[in-house]
Amino acid sequence: MFLSIKKPLHILLSATLVAGSLLTGGLTAFAQNTPGFTIFSGVRGENELRYFLDFGGRPFQFERYRLRIPSSKMETGVSEFIVAYPDYFDGIIDPGAIELSVRGRTVPVDAVVDTEARRIQIVPREVVVSGSPVEIILSNVKNPQYGGTYYFEAFANAPGDVPLSRYLGTWIITIGGN
Repeated sequence: MFLSIKKPLHILLSATLVAGSLLTGGLTAFAQNTPGFTIFSGVRGENELRYFLDFGGRPFQFERYRLRIPSSKMETGVSEFIVAYPDYFDGIIDPGAIELSVRGRTVPVDAVVDTEARRIQIVPREVVVSGSPVEIILSNVKNPQYGGTYYFEAFANAPGDVPLSRYLGTWIITIGGN
């Protein structure tokens, strides 16, 4: 009788460990491509924006960044987006591979990467309507040589005579975070 209880308990324990390992491995793989959960970033929770890295965020590899701005942040129409990145980000951003998706539809843009000012200027050829979810897609990015955490900040200019940039939020991007 003692053996019959011990054997099912052993099988149950083994199955639980295997299932836990698979779940943890799957969550780890998923978390490497997404922002995950941030503690002590200096960015208020409501200002942290979501992003996705299509190819895993490995250092010194080519990557596609999907920088999302939710519709709740789009309080006014936008004639220009500005993405500011830190001076210690030594990756390479391809200005010819920048796209803007509004409500899932690609919008033609003119984009300039100013490496001295450390900013990307994205001008849609049509004003982005308020309340629209937006995704800025940076393809062909060469990730920095070494891993790290990089704060990319989003700003928007409303259409009009005086362009006053409004802060939309911050993407806290981790490269090589495994």
